[in-house]
Amino acid sequence: MNDEKLQNIATQVRRDIIRMTNMAKSGHPGGSLGCTDFLTLMYFEIMDIDPDHFTLEGPNEDIFILSNGHISPAFYSILARRGFFPIEELATFRRINSRLQGHPTPSDHLPGVRFASGSLGQGLSIAIGCAIAKKLSNDTKIIYSLHGDGEVQEGQIWEAALFAGSKKIDNLISTIDYNGLQIDGPVDQVNSLGNLRAKWEAFGWYVLEMDGHDFSDMRKTIKIAQNNLGKGYPIMILMHTIMGKGVPFMENDHKWHGTPPNDEQATEALKNLKSTLNDF
Repeated sequence: MNDEKLQNIATQVRRDIIRMTNMAKSGHPGGSLGCTDFLTLMYFEIMDIDPDHFTLEGPNEDIFILSNGHISPAFYSILARRGFFPIEELATFRRINSRLQGHPTPSDHLPGVRFASGSLGQGLSIAIGCAIAKKLSNDTKIIYSLHGDGEVQEGQIWEAALFAGSKKIDNLISTIDYNGLQIDGPVDQVNSLGNLRAKWEAFGWYVLEMDGHDFSDMRKTIKIAQNNLGKGYPIMILMHTIMGKGVPFMENDHKWHGTPPNDEQATEALKNLKSTLNDF
């Protein structure tokens, strides 16, 4: 898929995010908008997946673990637009008895969702477990996971990082959404991560960096990561993004981490997002 088509999908996903959080009057638009380009590339080009035959186990296909589950608006939109469930269901986001709750959960049997990510910090441990299961099953497909930079302040992340490096989990490609902001403000002010690259390298990971809004750079970096699988180390990609990307008044402002746009703000945001696809 060429970059123009990917960008059109990403723009429509951003429209979905704005409309979903506005309609629900709750949700997390900032990080969702920032991760949209990455998720679009992963689900529409990179990963080997089968939306028509989804199973929790995912044999003989790549598995994606969303650890920072609060970016569910982007995740749900991507899943619907990729064909996992009807696009019209996006209108039920965060409603009572909807399968599209604020944080994804497999208990609602929503295709594309394999684990509950309500509590931050757990996704890397789960991804490692999935990677080990693939190895035990002689399944050569890849485990991918996505994490927030604020989430990396969680202690369980570093226990998992130590385990993966020590046990040479080498069929795993993890990515951190490194936008430098979290719900309480700049990450460096809340609880600084310091030299994040050096930390992961010290735990035995092979570390790459990429621009999370440049399809070519992401494509190239992920290819390098794939070429380093099976070499005795897990892989971490530090993905530099802009919170609120695509909506000028939301960009680089931590208040949009968990604040939905009101009707006037939603209208203004949608003016900046032109797509040839259809809204739900």
